[in-house]
Amino acid sequence: MQLPVNFDSASLDGILSDWASALREFSVEAVAVLGPDPFGTIEDRQVMAVHPPLVADAATALAESRDFGAPWRDSDAPLVAWQHIAKSDQLASSRWRLLWLAHGFQTVVRVEFTLPAGRAFECFMFSPRELTDRSEAASLAWSALNIWPVIRRCIAQERSTLSPRERECLVLAFQGMTARETGQRLRCSERTVNYHLANAMGKLKVDNKLAAIQRACWIGAL
Repeated sequence: MQLPVNFDSASLDGILSDWASALREFSVEAVAVLGPDPFGTIEDRQVMAVHPPLVADAATALAESRDFGAPWRDSDAPLVAWQHIAKSDQLASSRWRLLWLAHGFQTVVRVEFTLPAGRAFECFMFSPRELTDRSEAASLAWSALNIWPVIRRCIAQERSTLSPRERECLVLAFQGMTARETGQRLRCSERTVNYHLANAMGKLKVDNKLAAIQRACWIGAL
């Protein structure tokens, strides 16, 4: 599978469009990326990007559902799921499945990228036909793993208001460094490090360093 490789100036929507084009050899015609709401509960998810735009309603319904949410992860479910939408036992009571079926899609393959505290980013790939070969689903999962670093970088660029120095201080705090050790690494004072950490906490709407690190992870910044 040939995937685009130069994304330095591409938007997240543009990357998903190119990815969907590359997936057409597997009859995949729609992709969606969901991520945690950093200011919501463990169940709250947002649509990061979706292609094509005409399935945005179906992607929103998926984000609002509890399918593949925190309870699903708590059940030791696999990080990759392959489902024939029309054959699901939950079809009658599932709005997102009905909407995707209405758009003509039969199969979904989901790949999860786990985050701290029960959150996750999720890539969904939809096909208008049923996949009959396990190797096809495996190839789709590998494509998501291959492109994920680029998608995550774009998510961070589009969602994060952290300055490069604030992010750097959080990264080093995540690695277990104290403000003094961080200052020595960055060749600045401990007071300056604490100033950057305080700014990061304010932007992330938390009152402690650990919570700031978690929310920075949830927006893809770390």
